[in-house]
Amino acid sequence: MLASAAAARSLLSRSAQRAAGASSSIGATRAMASVEPYADYGKSVFTGRVADEYLKKHGSSADILDDPSWTKTHSDTVAAAVLDWAVDRGANTYCHWFQPMAASGVRHGQTGQVQNMMMKFNRSTNDVEFDFDGKMLVKGETDGSSYPNGGLRATHQAGGYLALDTSSPIFLRGDTVFIPSAFVSYYGAALDEKTPLLRSNAAISKHGKRLLAHLGLDIGDQEVVSNIGLEQEFFLVPRDQYYRRPDLQLAGRTIIGKDAPRGQEMCDHYMAPPSLANPALACMQEMQDECWRLGIPLKTRHREVAPNQYEFAPLYGLNTTQIDQNLMVMQIIEEVAVRHGMAALLQEKPFNDVNGSGKHNNWSLATEDGIMMLHPGKINAATGNPSAFAVIMSAIIAAVNEHGDLMRMAISSPGNDFRLGACEAPPAIVSTYLGDDMTFYLSHFKDGKGEGEYVPQTKMLDLGTHEVLPFEVPAEDRNRTSPFPYGGARFEFRAVGSSQNVSMVNTVLNTIVAEKFAEFADAVDAGKDVHDLARETLNENWRVIFNGNNYDEEVQQELTDRGIWRIDSGVEAIAQLTAEKNVDLFQKM
Repeated sequence: MLASAAAARSLLSRSAQRAAGASSSIGATRAMASVEPYADYGKSVFTGRVADEYLKKHGSSADILDDPSWTKTHSDTVAAAVLDWAVDRGANTYCHWFQPMAASGVRHGQTGQVQNMMMKFNRSTNDVEFDFDGKMLVKGETDGSSYPNGGLRATHQAGGYLALDTSSPIFLRGDTVFIPSAFVSYYGAALDEKTPLLRSNAAISKHGKRLLAHLGLDIGDQEVVSNIGLEQEFFLVPRDQYYRRPDLQLAGRTIIGKDAPRGQEMCDHYMAPPSLANPALACMQEMQDECWRLGIPLKTRHREVAPNQYEFAPLYGLNTTQIDQNLMVMQIIEEVAVRHGMAALLQEKPFNDVNGSGKHNNWSLATEDGIMMLHPGKINAATGNPSAFAVIMSAIIAAVNEHGDLMRMAISSPGNDFRLGACEAPPAIVSTYLGDDMTFYLSHFKDGKGEGEYVPQTKMLDLGTHEVLPFEVPAEDRNRTSPFPYGGARFEFRAVGSSQNVSMVNTVLNTIVAEKFAEFADAVDAGKDVHDLARETLNENWRVIFNGNNYDEEVQQELTDRGIWRIDSGVEAIAQLTAEKNVDLFQKM
C-alpha cells in the first residue's frame, strides 16, 4: 500500500526496470543485484559525487569541502555550484537552517529559517536573473530577540547572525535549499543548540588528542570526533481520532479519560510484521524513501512494544550531521503521516500504562581515520598500549559519576518525566552498566591485579538440533533499565526522550568527558603516571557502576544512598545547569 504519488512513482519505476531487465534476459542467468533503481537516493544532499559533479563545472572539486576554510577562499565557487544543482533539482529558494533553543515539543520541525528566493529582477530590463553568491551562502542575518535566549537578546539589541556549519552538508527538499547554520548574537553568544555542540566537539578533540598522545598514539592534524546513532521511536494513530483529543493535541499526552481496555499485556506488537490492513507500513515506506533521497540512511524500521508504536534507526555518523538529519526525520515523520490519514506522536508518553517513546543516543569517540576509542582491541592496537582502553573508560566513568546531574538535565522535558522509571525507560538515577566481564576486567585493573588486554568473553548456544547449528553470542546480556549502558564500542544513553533535539545531550557528554581527558593529560604533563591515575580515578568513582535491575525500589534506594546523582524532577534537574560547578565546567571547556 503506497498512498503517495512520489512513493507510487518510485515503486513503478523500479518495477518497470525489473520488468525490462527480465524481458531482455529470458533464458539468461540473472545478473547481480543492482542499485540502479535507487539512483536518486542522496541526490538531494550537496556532498560526495553530487558536489563533485557540479564543482567540476566551475573548475574545482568536492575536495575543497573537506577544509572549512572554503567559506573564505572558495565561497563564490561553491555558491555557483549549489545554484546549478538547485536549479537542476527544481529549487529556487534557500534558507539558513538553524536550531533555536527550547524548541522541543512546541515548534514544528524544531528549527528556524527565513526562505529567500535565489532570484532578482534586473532593474533595467525587468528580466528575472539568478541571484546567489558566496556571501549569501556563508552568512545570514535575522532577528535574535524573539526566540528563547535566556536574556542574551533584548528588543533594542536584537541582532542575530547565521554562519554556515561546514560539518553538516547542505541539502535540498522541495523547492528549497537548506544551509545548516549556527545562530549567534552580535557579541557571539550562542542563541541556538548547535553552537555549544560545535564548541564541545572542539573540546573533546583537543583534549582527546592530548590523552591519546600520552597513551602512545599521535594523530597529528586529525581530529577526535564524536559519533552518534539515534533510534527514533514514535506512535502512529488515526488522524480523525487524534482530532477528538484536545489533550493529545495541546499537551502531547492523554490526561483525561480511562486507560485503554487493552495495553501491551499480550506482547503482540513488538517486532510483529507490519500489517497491510492499515496505512502504517505504506506511511513508513514513504518516510524512508523521502529520507534516503535527502541522504539520510534510515536503515531500520520495526514495530515497537506499545500498540501503534514504531521505530526508525539510521546508520551512525558525525554528531552534527546526525542531529541535523534527525530533526528532518522528525519533521518528515509528522508531515508524511498526514498524507496517510495518520497523526505521528513524537512526545515521550502520549498514553498511560504502556511504553513511552525514547531516542536512544548511541555515543562513541573515534579518530577521523576510524580508530574507535571505545573499542578495546582497536584502541589498544593503535596505541600499542594494552591498558589504553582501561584509561579511557576510567575517565568516562569519572565524568558520569561527577556530572550525572548534567546528564539528567540534558534529558529533562515534561514528556520525559512521565516516561522515566518504567516500561523499558530507565529511572532518573544516573548510573552506568558495564556488564560482568567489563566490570571484572576494570576491577582487576584498578586493584593492580593485571594490565592485560580486555577480551570480551563469548559463549556458544546449542539448541540441540541439527538444523540449527550451535552459534556464538556475547557473554553480556542487555540491561534496558540502565540509563547509560556500555554496548561494545559505544555507550547508549537510553534515557533521552523521543521529541528532543539531542544537541544539548551530546554537548553535555562531550564536555564532561573532555574535562576528564584534560585532567588526565594535565596530570601526566606534570609527571603523573597515566595508569596510576586511571586506577585512582576508578577507585574514587566506582560507585556509579551498577549492573543490576534499576527498577527494583530497594536497589534505587541503595544507589541513592551511595550518592549517585538522583533528581526525580525535571524542573529541578534543569536548575542544575546554573550550579557553580557546571558554570565553571562550561566556561573552562
